[in-house]
Formats: sequence, structure tokens, C-alpha cells
Amino acid sequence: MPPPPQRPIPSHVGRASLFTSAPPPLPNRRNSKNRPVPLPPLPPRRRRRPPENQHQRPSHEQEAMPARRTTDANPAFRAPHLRTSYRKPVPPAAAAGEGEALLAADPTDAAAGRSVVVGPSGVTFRLPGAPFDFQFSYSEAPRAAPLAIREPPFLPFAPPTMPRPWTGKAPLLTKEEKARRRGVRLHTPLGQEPPRTVSAHGIMMEVRGRRQRDFARVSPGDGRSREEVIGEPLTSAEVRDLIKPHMSHNRQLNIGRDGLTHNMLEMIHCHWRRQEICKVRCRGVPTVDMNNLCHHLEEKSGGKVIKRVGGVVFLYRGRNYNPRTRPRYPLMLWKPATPVYPKLIQQTPEGLTSEEASEMRRRGQILLPILKLGMIL
Repeated sequence: MPPPPQRPIPSHVGRASLFTSAPPPLPNRRNSKNRPVPLPPLPPRRRRRPPENQHQRPSHEQEAMPARRTTDANPAFRAPHLRTSYRKPVPPAAAAGEGEALLAADPTDAAAGRSVVVGPSGVTFRLPGAPFDFQFSYSEAPRAAPLAIREPPFLPFAPPTMPRPWTGKAPLLTKEEKARRRGVRLHTPLGQEPPRTVSAHGIMMEVRGRRQRDFARVSPGDGRSREEVIGEPLTSAEVRDLIKPHMSHNRQLNIGRDGLTHNMLEMIHCHWRRQEICKVRCRGVPTVDMNNLCHHLEEKSGGKVIKRVGGVVFLYRGRNYNPRTRPRYPLMLWKPATPVYPKLIQQTPEGLTSEEASEMRRRGQILLPILKLGMIL
């Protein structure tokens, strides 16, 4: 019979304690006394002021710096009108609403009939050959004449000497220019001999001469009146047939808070090139006075409002409308600054000084109310 197994003799190393004392128990986090105290916030950093001699550069460094580029020649390079402090008062005749002030940025523009008009209707732009003065928004009429303008007078259209001012991006290339860069031989009309040119890559190409476009020109049309273009009035059946295909699709012109702007006239004629009806949807502030908006739509575009449902207007181009002889107006390349108008709410009533008005407001605040309005349950 084998002897029973014996237990191993414990060594002295195993009996030795690795800690001088028992570790303390973990603190109770739920007790507020055992929570750690948060560190105080760091004091804010103070900016060090640069020494006075730092701003004073030597004369040779100032001469080495390039001169700042002057941008007053072209309005496209000017700072936005929200950051400028330019204020030019309007002459008293225009401010009182009795006349108009003609402002011109260039004497040559004034001689050619190109001027900025400041009158009771705001700031308008006058070009030779135009049937009416151009505005940024036609449906908004100010209640008071402007007191000052926020920027020097200039026309927001393209100058007649160049296609458009430089705004940081090159103009889009035409189909001829794209084909010329690819080195593709372009077709020419029959009976015309195109000029033969050599590209930068040594490729012989045939190109057509590009017609010089004047983006600042005004063509009022073929001379026909609005009644002649519209023709005979439409019957109810014709109106129903014209409106029915445009009720559901979203090919429309949206009018926002600015109302009927000048560039929207070109968009209306672009719709009329492909269809007889232009669907106009009004949103926001212009829906308050739809009669005024419809009046300016008919007057400026030359069409006829044949139906109006809420804020949706259907504008008919006319029976005798011709897109090739339609009136053409230059586009506004940037939004002109809003002039300075008098405040609608006067801080000081008439006949009182600012101190008397402040004293009367202070007395009114300490008066006992006649009735307190509460919530009606």
C-alpha cells in the first residue's frame, strides 16, 4: 500500500508580506466628503503688447514692399458696401421728393446719357435707348426719399469697352474657343472662306471669326407696342389649354424677398423662348401686395397675367411674340448698395429734445399699469 501524498512544505518567501501595511479601502464616491476637489480655473492669458519700435520699419524695408494696388478704377475690386463708411448726401431737391439728382461717375458717361438717378423711388440707372430706368428691384417702392448713398455712383452693368470687369474668375469659354484649344477643325458655312491659323502646337485649324458682343447695349425691340405683341384677348378655353400642362411641373420662376429684380426680366424671356407661359411663384414678402407685383410683371416684361392662384402667377407672352426681336437689356453683374433711408420709428418725437423724451419714457416705466393682461384658461 503506497503512502499517502504529503503536502509541500511552505517556504519563508511565501510567508513574507509584500506590503508594510494593509492597503486602505477604496473611498465611497457617493459621499460628498470623499469627492475630489476641482482645480481652480486657469487665469486668462494676457496678450503681450508689441513694442513701439516694432511698427516702425526701416526706410529700406518700406521701399522694398510693393505698392498697394489701386482698385478705385473698377467697382468690381471695391470692398463690399457693408464694410465701407462711405456716405454721400443726396441733394435737397431729390431728398424732398421734388426732383431727381443725376450722378455720373465719369464725364464721358454723362455725355453719353449713362447716369445714376437718385429720386423718390430710390436709386435707378439710366442708359441711352432704354424705355425705362433700370432698378435692382421694381416691386419694392420706398415710402420716403433716400438721404444718402452708401457708395460712389457707378452703373452695375458691364462697361461698353470690355465684356465684363475682372471678378477673380475667367469668363466661360465658348464652343469655338474650346474646340480651338482641342485642335479640332471647325465647320464653316457654305460659300465662306475661313481664316487659316496655326495653334500653339503647330496644328493648322480653320476657325470662324467671333462676333464682338457688347453686354452693355440696350435693344428695346422691334418698336411694336405691348398691345400689338399680345394681340387679341384669349378665350377661356385657350387659357385653360395653356395653363393645364404647367400646373404640375416645377419649371417656374421663383420670386423671393427682393421682389421682381432686374435680372429676372431676362429669365422670363428665356422661359418664353420655349413655351408660351411663364409660371411665376412668389414667396415671402412680395405676396403681401400681389396687385403691385402683377402690375410690374406686365409693365416691365410686356406680357399678360392670364391667371393668378394665390402666389402663383401665369404670365402669357402674347400671340405675336418673336424671341428674335424681343427687347434686350443688360444684366446687373453685382447688387448695388441700398441707399440710406430715414428711420421709420423716430427716437425723438417732434417738438421734444432727446433729454425730454428720455425723461418721459422713464416716468412711463414707473407708472402703475391700468390693467395686467394674463393668460385666459
